[in-house]
Amino acid sequence: MTPQADRATAALDLVTGALAGAEDREGQREMAAAVADAIDDGTHLVVQAGTGTGKTLAYLVPALLAGKRTVVATATKALQDQLANADLPLVTSALAEHGVDADWAVLKGRSNYVCLQRLREMSEAGQGQLELDELSPVSRLEIKQIAEWVATSSTGDQAELDWSPGETSWRAVSVGADECPGADRCPMGQECFAELARRRAQASDVIVVNTHLYGLHVGSGGAILPEHDVVVFDEAHVVEDIMSDTVGAQVAPGRFVGVSATIRRFLDDPETVGWIADLATSLREALGPFTGQRLPRPLPDAVAEVLDDAQLRLGRAGAAIAGVDTSVEDAQQRKLRAQRAVTRALEAVEAVQDAGDETVTFVTGRPEHPRLETAPLDVGPTLRDHVWSETTAVLTSATIPASLVARVGLPPDHTTELDVGSPFDYERQGLLYCPVKAPTPRSPGYRDHVATELSHLIEAAGGRTLALFTSWAAMDHAVDEVRELVDVPIITQRDLPKPALVRTFTESEETCLFATTGMFQGIDVPGATLSLVVIDKLPFPRPDDPLLSARREQLGPSAFADIDVPRAATLLAQACGRLIRNTTDRGVVAVLDPRLGTARYRWDIVRALPPMRRTRNRADAESFLRDLRAG
Repeated sequence: MTPQADRATAALDLVTGALAGAEDREGQREMAAAVADAIDDGTHLVVQAGTGTGKTLAYLVPALLAGKRTVVATATKALQDQLANADLPLVTSALAEHGVDADWAVLKGRSNYVCLQRLREMSEAGQGQLELDELSPVSRLEIKQIAEWVATSSTGDQAELDWSPGETSWRAVSVGADECPGADRCPMGQECFAELARRRAQASDVIVVNTHLYGLHVGSGGAILPEHDVVVFDEAHVVEDIMSDTVGAQVAPGRFVGVSATIRRFLDDPETVGWIADLATSLREALGPFTGQRLPRPLPDAVAEVLDDAQLRLGRAGAAIAGVDTSVEDAQQRKLRAQRAVTRALEAVEAVQDAGDETVTFVTGRPEHPRLETAPLDVGPTLRDHVWSETTAVLTSATIPASLVARVGLPPDHTTELDVGSPFDYERQGLLYCPVKAPTPRSPGYRDHVATELSHLIEAAGGRTLALFTSWAAMDHAVDEVRELVDVPIITQRDLPKPALVRTFTESEETCLFATTGMFQGIDVPGATLSLVVIDKLPFPRPDDPLLSARREQLGPSAFADIDVPRAATLLAQACGRLIRNTTDRGVVAVLDPRLGTARYRWDIVRALPPMRRTRNRADAESFLRDLRAG
C-alpha cells in the first residue's frame, strides 16, 4: 500500500471501530485505499461497491484526510440528509479525536430554503396582505406556522420541518434561482438562509449536494458551487441521465404561469400579466400532440410560433417592468425578482430555439402537462471540459453499468475501474429464480402468468413480498388478480406516499408491497419482513423514449448492447439489491421474464446481478421460502 492508502485504511478502522456491532469489511478497506490513491494521484476512480460494503465511509474518510475540498453529489435529497444527519457527524467526530479537524456543509437549491425577504413582504400591509387574501385559509395558516418556525431555525431548510407544508404555501415564502436577484441586491441578503448555506459551504472541507444541483452547476459554467478539488458521485449509475436533464434547457407551461405570478406581485398591469399567463395555454396546446416525441429541426410551425411569441411577449414584459420606478424597498425587490424571472424564461426559450445538431429536442410529460426539452446527445464532452479536466472524480454505486466510463466521457487512460464486491454470502443467503419455460412478455397470457407465479410464491413466503413492475398497468392487473388468490394484505404504490408505504410494509411481516420502477432503488427493508422480491419483466428502457432513440440512431447497430442492455442490467440489479441488506438476510429474487434465462444477451444481465444460486424450478424457490418461515 502507498502511505496515503495506509493512512486512509487506518483512519477507517478508527471510524468503523466506533460503530456498534462493527464488522471487518475488506471491500470497504480496499475502496478507501483506492480513493486515497486516486485523490493523491489526481486520477479518476470508478468503483462498484456492492450492497453492504459501506461505500459512504470508504470515500468520506480518505476525502477528509486529503485536506482537499470535496463535493459529494448524491442521487437523492434523502441520501443527502442521511450523510448530513448520520455519516458525516460520525466520521468527523471520530477523526477529531485523533487530531483531524474537518468542517462540512449541506447545500441545496434555493427553493429548499425559506426566503426571508418574501416572508417579510407577506407580513406587510398593502401588497403582502393582498397576496395573503388570495390564498386559502389553510395556506395562510401554514405560512404563519412557517414564520414561527423560522424564528427558531438556523438553516431555514424545509427538510427540518416535522410537517409538510402544501406546495402553494411553500412557494409563497421561497424563491428559486430563476427568481432570486442575489444577495448583493436584496436587503435580507446577509441574513438569507440560502446565502448562509453558501457561505458555510465556502468555508467547508466537504460539501454535500444532490447530483441535480451539481448538474446545474456544470450547466451554469461553474457559478453555483465553490471551487473544489474532488467530486464524488454517489449512485453514479444515474449521472448520465441527471446531467442530460440539467445541462440542457426546458420550457413548460408552468414556467409562464410562475413568471406571470411573479410579475403580478410588482406590476399592476393585467394586460402584461395576461400576455405571459396566456403563453401557458398556447404552449400546452402546441406541445400536446407531440407528447413523448422527438421534434424535428426546424421545429413544427405550431411550436415555433409559440416560442417566437413568447420571446416577443417576454421582451415587452421586461420593458414594462423596467419602466416602473419605485423608491419603496420591498417593491424594488419585487421588481428585481420579476426582471430575473423574465430574463431566465427568455434565456430558456432562446436556448430551445437555438439548439444545435448536437442536441435533441423532445416533448415529455402528459398532454395536459407537457414539457419541451433539449438535451445533449452526448454528455461526455460537457463533463470532459467542465468536470473531468478540472477535478479528481470518484464515481461509485452498488451497480456500475459496463458502458459508464465511455457514456460519461471519462478519459480511459486516466481512469481506474474497481469492483470491491460485497461482504454478503449471496450463494448462501439468496436464490435467483427464473421460469425459463414461461410465456414471453409479449404473449397474450403473460400478465396472468405473472399473477399465478406471484400467488404461489407469496403463499410460500407467507407474505413478506416486494413485487416490482415495469408499468402501472401491469401492477394494477397483478393486484386485482393476486388479491383474489392469497390471504395476506397487499398494499400498492397508489395507496400511500412512499415513506408511509415503506413504513406500513416494514411493520407487518405478512404484508406485501406492489410497486413500480420508482421503487426499484432506495428501499431499505432488512430482516424477515422482506423475504421475496419479484420483478415482472426485464426493465428495458422504453423503445420510444425520444432522447434514447436519438442516441440509438447515433450508435447504430451497437445501440442495444451499449444502451438498452446496460440500463436494464443496472435497474434489475438495483431491484435485486432490495433483498439482501445485511449478513443475516435470506430470501428469493424471482424474475418472471424467461428472457433472463434464454436470450442471447442474458449473461450480460446475469453478470450484473448479485451472485446468488440460480434455479429454473418454482418448487425450489417455494421450498427455500418455506424453510425461511419455519426457521
